[in-house]
Amino acid sequence: MRILLIGGLWLDGSSWDEVVPVLRDLGHHPVPLTLPGQGDGSTSATLADQVATVLAAVDAEPDRPLVVGHSAAAGLAWLAADARPEKVAKVVMIGGFPAGDGSTYADFFEPVDGLMPFPGWAPFDGPDSADLDEDARRAFEAAAVSVPEGVTKGVVRLADERRFEVPVVLICPEYSPDQAREWIAAGDIPELGAVKQVEYVDIDSGHWPMVTKPAELARLIAAATGD
Repeated sequence: MRILLIGGLWLDGSSWDEVVPVLRDLGHHPVPLTLPGQGDGSTSATLADQVATVLAAVDAEPDRPLVVGHSAAAGLAWLAADARPEKVAKVVMIGGFPAGDGSTYADFFEPVDGLMPFPGWAPFDGPDSADLDEDARRAFEAAAVSVPEGVTKGVVRLADERRFEVPVVLICPEYSPDQAREWIAAGDIPELGAVKQVEYVDIDSGHWPMVTKPAELARLIAAATGD
């Protein structure tokens, strides 16, 4: 199956380097995406530019792909399901949830000169980063790409209720499937509360399993294809 891989904030397509070969060995065709403003050198990219890149990748596939979004990019994967509900086979969200219509995409930290840099490890102290050793942290910081304000402060627009027919798999890293179920049942994630088919999958990792448990993450993504 064709699998589109979308990294979260500060990540480019190389963040999937350890995941891709495992998916290939399992018989799939992974396509890691480098988003505008996250690896292409642009400092003026917008959320609309990133959505357009994801939709172009979906449209380029001859069959319906699995769309995988990590962290904030769970929202990008969901925007693809909204714009192309008939073309997206399933959405996998790793450590993230989609924002609702009218919400800002990822306005989490203060921008500097129009860019939101990686804020360091303090905001991610605890379960998010507990499995990253010092070498992994240094490598992450060195590779981190500051994200344009036009992306992080972009407004999410969702319009097609057929998106709720697209199956969703939640891969739960720094939180448990039971916690995710509770949040959705409490109405904290309205978009997922309306989805007709949601599957919950546990992975014992921090927020970046593509770094710390890439083979296991690849196997879980492959399992989500249903093949």
